[in-house]
Amino acid sequence: MSSPQTQPSETPKLEDPKFGFNDYAERLNGRAAMIGFFLILAIEYLTGQGLLCWLGLQ
Repeated sequence: MSSPQTQPSETPKLEDPKFGFNDYAERLNGRAAMIGFFLILAIEYLTGQGLLCWLGLQ
């Protein structure tokens, strides 16, 4: 017969991953998107043109 397996009593403290989908990367990406969106709105307000006109695509 096999003896019952004992479970660890403590969760190991692992270092957060530096690459891939982790909380830090997602938070940084969200902040960059918010800054970019605000800058696009500011450019449109200050120049009176849309982003496509400002970039010369329209």
